[in-house]
Amino acid sequence: MNLETVAIESLKLDPNNARKHSKRNLDAIAASLNRFGQRKPIVVHNGTVIAGNGTLEAAKSLGWTEIGITRCPDDWDADTAKAYALADNRSSELAEWDDLVLANQLLDLDGVGWDIEVLGFNRPTLPDFQPEEIEQPRLDQRASIMCPQCSFEWRVGAKGEIEPV
Repeated sequence: MNLETVAIESLKLDPNNARKHSKRNLDAIAASLNRFGQRKPIVVHNGTVIAGNGTLEAAKSLGWTEIGITRCPDDWDADTAKAYALADNRSSELAEWDDLVLANQLLDLDGVGWDIEVLGFNRPTLPDFQPEEIEQPRLDQRASIMCPQCSFEWRVGAKGEIEPV
């Protein structure tokens, strides 16, 4: 794989992109680009982005003028590029979250001051209490975390225990 940096204006969004990017999705991509930079190239076939259309849109919204790309092999025809674009988008949808691991990671990051909304997740609203003051968690001392991708919800108890809602 050859990596290049090209002028954003030299690229075209795929007019037949089967994936739609909501404002929330583009905002999350932009926040990630802003915080972490571009960590993976977008994929281009004959000047058209076939994987990374959302990344290109978000980079434009940030005022970027250049972006990292990789080009499809020269022997790919339009149908091969289309098949790759669909496979690339679909394969990420087929992955599943490990709910407990995700919840623990989000809580850990939130606990050390990360804005998890920048990562595309809703921030839990944790009650203000001293855990040693509470013998057993009560419903009014629980918070919820919801994944914006799959809408899975976890309940976080007063002592930090996690359970699906």
